[in-house]
Amino acid sequence: MGRVSQAQAEENRRRVVDTASRLFREQGTHVSVADLMKASGLTHGAFYKQFASKEALVDEVTAHTFDEIARRNAAGLERYDGQRDAAQRALIDAYLSVEHRDNAADGCPVAALATDIARGPEGREARRTYAEGVADFAAFLAPAEAVAGSEGGLARLCTLVGALVLSRATQGSPLSEEILAAAHAALTEAD
Repeated sequence: MGRVSQAQAEENRRRVVDTASRLFREQGTHVSVADLMKASGLTHGAFYKQFASKEALVDEVTAHTFDEIARRNAAGLERYDGQRDAAQRALIDAYLSVEHRDNAADGCPVAALATDIARGPEGREARRTYAEGVADFAAFLAPAEAVAGSEGGLARLCTLVGALVLSRATQGSPLSEEILAAAHAALTEAD
């Protein structure tokens, strides 16, 4: 088999990152390289042509998923003509929905990757990227009158993430939807 073009190699890398992004959020970063490559439609050997190690992929996927959050938040602001409160309310509505709870693969990396990032060694690029992403997400969630990254944004983010994690862990019981509703009410009752 001949060498792939640079364009095809870039497409293959993008496909692996996109697939890993979904699988890591759904199953955790312990997904094997073989399973990841199979899901990507590529050979196991092709992985090492694209990435120095699985850790390098985890670093890249972490950055990729937080870039997705930033793009979604910017799109939300644009959709609501820069009205921060309306964009935040739409995010809260979507975040605390049954659809988000049931779709971890496309869901929030803050909730999905927290345990894996916490278990990883300090000094890893993924941990630094995760911390920056959490701070940026909290800044987006901060009340308009607050300073970016204020406690208000952090409290909102903690409520969102905690509710999502607990709701997923109790899925199948009535408590799951009660958790989503309680968090939603706590975050929106002043609206």
